[in-house]
Amino acid sequence: MKMNVGGIDKILRILVGVALIAWALLGGPVWAWVGIVPLATGLIGFCPVYPIFGWSSKK
Repeated sequence: MKMNVGGIDKILRILVGVALIAWALLGGPVWAWVGIVPLATGLIGFCPVYPIFGWSSKK
């Protein structure tokens, strides 16, 4: 697993993930738990969709 998420992409993923999870915990819709995905990919630094399209935000 080669890291392919970096910089601002990583920060945005973590912020969006935390915001969605917080919303779910505070009574938001069940789908807000999808925030686990951007949070995990931001913390790990790897997005499994990026290699499919040949993308990388890591320099």
